[in-house]
Amino acid sequence: MEIKVNVNGAERSADIEPRQLLVHLIREGFELTGTHIGCDTTSCGACTVLLDGVPVKSCTVFGVQADGRDVTTVEGLATAAGLDPIQAAFKEEHGLQCGFCTPGMMLTSIALLQEKPNPSDDDIRWALSGNICRCTGYMNIVKAVKSAGAQMRASATQPEAAAAAAARS
Repeated sequence: MEIKVNVNGAERSADIEPRQLLVHLIREGFELTGTHIGCDTTSCGACTVLLDGVPVKSCTVFGVQADGRDVTTVEGLATAAGLDPIQAAFKEEHGLQCGFCTPGMMLTSIALLQEKPNPSDDDIRWALSGNICRCTGYMNIVKAVKSAGAQMRASATQPEAAAAAAARS
């Protein structure tokens, strides 16, 4: 079955079996290996991607369900200007160790920060409760999400401050 998917801002097409999982389409069909395969049962969250901005575990979504939709993987976060704030925060706050869970954690965190720009620790823990990390103990992951939220809020107010300063001069 021929499908078209907007992956990380680029239109991609593939001829896939209707039973092929989205995680396999992403990794094997589109060769984006940042989406990890962990448990194949929705338990770990390593395969989390954003489907139309909503975190989904791609090991339980068929590739055909992504037809005509937007998929964001960890590869789509960084821009020519540099790392996404969530990527920078995970690096700065040591929110990763082995890195296996990190792509899913980052994508889930981005969805949380878009919905709730200044989440509490409990909000972050709840949002990430479907993502398992066996290395960090989560403390630095929570710090990283809070830090990224602060960076995103600050950058959102900078254009307004620059416009106000320009209007005063």
